Amino acid sequence: MKLEHSFSVPAPVDATWAAFNELERVVPCFPGATLTSYDGEGFAGSVKVKVGPVALQYAGNGTFVDRDPANHRAVVEAKGKDRRGNGTATARVTARLAPEGASGTAVSVETELTVTGRPAQFGRGLMQEISDKLLDQFVACLAERLGGPATEKAERTAGVSPDAPQQTAFAPSATTAGSARRTSVTSQRAESDWPHPNGEVSEEPAPAPDVELDLGAAVVPVLARRIAPYLIGAAVALILRRFFVRKAG
Repeated sequence: MKLEHSFSVPAPVDATWAAFNELERVVPCFPGATLTSYDGEGFAGSVKVKVGPVALQYAGNGTFVDRDPANHRAVVEAKGKDRRGNGTATARVTARLAPEGASGTAVSVETELTVTGRPAQFGRGLMQEISDKLLDQFVACLAERLGGPATEKAERTAGVSPDAPQQTAFAPSATTAGSARRTSVTSQRAESDWPHPNGEVSEEPAPAPDVELDLGAAVVPVLARRIAPYLIGAAVALILRRFFVRKAG
C-alpha cells in the first residue's frame, strides 16, 4: 500500500531538518516507539502495539538509503517482526521538506508499507484513517518540541496497490547526514536541548513514560464515524415503521 501525507511544522526548514536528524528525539513522538540504537546511518528499535486484548511488540532495524541535505530529502527503509511471531512489517519512507511562508516547513511523506498478522485484519480504508489520527499526534508532539503551536495542514491522500496485502502506516521520520556515531537510546530521551525556530535553544520537555500504541482506541472513533449514518438511518426506519403500523391499526 502506498500512502501520501502532508503536514506543516511551525519552524524554519533548516531547524526542522536538524531536529529530524536527532532520531532519539523524534522517535518518542510516535506512540509506542522506542529507539534502541543509532550510528548515524542505521538504527534499531521497537514499537509496542495493542490490538484489543492482544499486545504485540515489533522489533526491527532500518537504514537511510538516501539523504540529500541540500534539498532536504531522505529515504528510509525499515523492517521488523513481532517478537512472538505474530506478524511482520516492512516500509520504505520518502520524506521531503520545503520552506513554507516566513518561518514554517511543509513536509510531504510517501510511505510504501506492508504489514502481516493481527494489525492487517483492518481494511485498507480503515487503516488509512487510523494512520491519519496517529499522524495528528506525531505532528502535535513535533511542533511542541520545535517551540511552536501544533499547526497542521490536513492534506492526506492514499494510493493503494491492488495486489498489496492488508497494511497499515507508520508516522514518518527523516534525518540528515552527520558524523558517524553510536548512540544507545531508551524511552528516556537524552538531556541535551532542542533547536528553537529562532535559532535559540529551548529546554526539552520531561521524558514521557513508556507507552504502547493502542490501535483499539484509535479504531473506535473511526468506526463510530463510519457506522453513525447507518445507525441513524436504521433508527429513522424503525420510527417510520412504527408510525405506519399504528396508523394502519
